[in-house]
Amino acid sequence: MSNTVAIIQARMGSTRLPEKVLMNIGNEPMLSHVYERTKHASLVDDVVIATSTESADDAIASFCKSTGIECYRGSETDVLDRYYQTASSRGADSIVRLTGDCPLLSPPVIDRVIGAYSRSDAEYVTNTIQYTYPDGLDVEVFGFATLETTWNEATEPAEREHVTPYMRDSDEIPTENVENVLDVSQYDFTDDDTVLRWTVDHPEDMTFVREVYARLTRSGHWVFDQQSVLELLEREPALRTINEDR
Repeated sequence: MSNTVAIIQARMGSTRLPEKVLMNIGNEPMLSHVYERTKHASLVDDVVIATSTESADDAIASFCKSTGIECYRGSETDVLDRYYQTASSRGADSIVRLTGDCPLLSPPVIDRVIGAYSRSDAEYVTNTIQYTYPDGLDVEVFGFATLETTWNEATEPAEREHVTPYMRDSDEIPTENVENVLDVSQYDFTDDDTVLRWTVDHPEDMTFVREVYARLTRSGHWVFDQQSVLELLEREPALRTINEDR
């Protein structure tokens, strides 16, 4: 049976918003929201946080230990090696690459990209080659053999730090882009060229996401997805201005 492992990379050392992954959104750290949303994807078998061995990331390891979340620690700069070692340790056949700064991540979108990978002859499948999803719903899926090839052959620092550039640029690795099934241009504030910013890199992004959670969380649980957020932004246009300059 195939083992699909979602690996969420996270670190405390963001230059633009330090320690963002453990900042609270509502009553839970952002990383907890990303983890829980990933767990709700029906095609994911296993979820692991991949952080570094740097002392600054001890806080992430402690958070994972206290909450029973699996955590693997590896190189801070060679994130490709961190992914490879994490995937090896979990016996992964397929890897889903996610990041800890996307708290509006969508379980159905994760499943859609995994499903496309399982039906395709492509070795690297993503929804980020052409952005039809909001920025912050990013999903990448690839097989262990492709990861191993990349780990062996990628030599440029950017290829090691960002994990998948070698896959995306290689003529030897077939790729496929998954487009959004939802037509986001139907909303008054979007058009075909609009890329909405739902990732967290700056303080304004965190403010935006907190406002979304405050409005859409019910009975202490998030019950909202991409469409709910878009409808909220249609109802409350002031929310769109919070981080529109980022």
